[in-house]
Amino acid sequence: MSNIITVIGAGTMGSGIAQVALEAGFQVNLIDTKEELVQRGAGNIRRFLSRKVTKGKLTQDTYDDILSRFAGMTDIGAAKGSIMVVEAVFEKIELKHEIFEKLDTLCATDVILASNTSTLSITEIAKATKNPQRVIGTHYFSPVPVMKLVEVIRGKETSDPITEKTADICAKFGKTPIIVKDIPGFIVNRFLCLLYNEAANMIDRGIASPQDIDAALKLGCNWPMGVCEIMDLAGVDVCGLAMEAMYNMTGEERYNPSPLFGKMMSENSLGRKTGKGFYPYES
Repeated sequence: MSNIITVIGAGTMGSGIAQVALEAGFQVNLIDTKEELVQRGAGNIRRFLSRKVTKGKLTQDTYDDILSRFAGMTDIGAAKGSIMVVEAVFEKIELKHEIFEKLDTLCATDVILASNTSTLSITEIAKATKNPQRVIGTHYFSPVPVMKLVEVIRGKETSDPITEKTADICAKFGKTPIIVKDIPGFIVNRFLCLLYNEAANMIDRGIASPQDIDAALKLGCNWPMGVCEIMDLAGVDVCGLAMEAMYNMTGEERYNPSPLFGKMMSENSLGRKTGKGFYPYES
């Protein structure tokens, strides 16, 4: 049986998923469209692991062994021999359809094709394939190496064996998988998107600052992070696209994205990854 996990998309989420798979003992391919994107993702992995060595949580030998099982590339054909492929690209259904159509042709029918989508329908994503029974959602949370939850989402035709196998692999990654039905936003983002939108609208209308909103949630609700801090960490663009997807899928006005998302995206104020978001960050 293959011991290879392939991750498509070398951004914050993709590199985090690749890292937990590496630390679990799997061989990992990290794929993106450009070499500089692959190298950026690889750098994120090395940086996280180096911190663990510095803190004494990893030995240098373990660090070297982990990186020896890592390969970064731009050729999606490398996914062919995997046990599971995890797509972790932007929340655009057309892009996901393109990727899953290619993967369905490349990979044997017993290979799990998983999407890290936070809002889009797994059933809809699976329509791009001839084998929808092996398409499933694995929604990780940021930062992936730290957050324990994975929402495992069953599409309309996802099989029982694929669901069980996926949950088992996620558990090997050190995560706690919960099985979720294929509804817009699943569980966590049905709540979070409302918080994202309310915070953005309050800021846009001059009602409250990011600092005050985050202080209210941390001190009043005992949250470890405020909602604006969470959006900066996940990516303002990721949150904005999630809002847009939720609004399109549900038609509910409460999910209509705040104008602030579009403004911040046009200014490249996307959070930690661009050095500025709701807060400024040092490079």
